[in-house]
Order: sequence, then C-alpha cells, then structure tokens
Amino acid sequence: MTTTNTTAKTTTHLRDLALLAARVGLGVVLIAHGWQKFDEFGIEGTAASFDQMGVPLPTVSAWFAALVELVGGAALIIGLAVPLVGLLVVIDMIGAWWFVHRDGGIFVAEGGYELVLTIGVAALLLAAFGAGRWGLDRLLFGRRSRSDRRQTVPAH
Repeated sequence: MTTTNTTAKTTTHLRDLALLAARVGLGVVLIAHGWQKFDEFGIEGTAASFDQMGVPLPTVSAWFAALVELVGGAALIIGLAVPLVGLLVVIDMIGAWWFVHRDGGIFVAEGGYELVLTIGVAALLLAAFGAGRWGLDRLLFGRRSRSDRRQTVPAH
C-alpha cells in the first residue's frame, strides 16, 4: 500500500469516527429534548408553551419538534436516514431560533440561541456528509456517504 493510500485510509477512518461521535452526541441531546416534550411537558403543555411564544400551529409544531427530536435523535445514533434527519433538525432549529431565541442574545442562560445554533450547525453538517461508514444507511443501502464518493481516487 502506498503512502497516499495509507493517508487516505487514515483520513477516512478519522472522518467516519468524527461523524459517529457527532451523530451519537447530537442524537443524545435531541432524544433528551424530545423525551422532555412528551414526558415532562406533554404534547399539550408543549403546544400551550409554543402558543404563548407565538409559534404558528402550536399543536402541529409541538408534534413536529417532539418527533424530530426524539425519533430523529435515535435515527442519528444508529445512522439511519441521516441526511433527511439532519435537514428536519435544521428546520426545527430555525423555528426555535426565529420564534423563541433570536431576541435573547447568544447565551442560553439568558434565553439566547447558542444551543439552537450549535444543534442546527451540527445537523447541517450531518445532512451534508451523511452517516459515514458506521451507520445503518451504509449497511441497509450499501451506499457510501457523499464524502466517501468525493474522496474515491481512481486506480492507475
């Protein structure tokens, strides 16, 4: 194996490890927030809170946020439908920023958007790069992630 192939293989393994860590970390945070909407607040309570914050269609929005966060978080952890889930999470976070956090400054302790921004950007990266090699998307569909396809070098 040439040095170029060894370097490319190491880079690919590191990228896949980073994607796995990002998926699991983001998935855990999303599951916690989604579960909170179902278990602690209830969908009715979440919808009432959304209504007070001026979120349109508060019951529909509460269901959307709770399901995207809970089910989407689990899907990220196992690497299933990662580009789609990433986009849904980005939409969820744009709504959270627009209707709840945009006027609160940056710091979450003051009602700001730092957590929403961090979750949204991480989800955007996962939407762009996919699950990597260590996820169900690859196992079920046998396809490489977008970033795998870009790094493939033809043999000479």
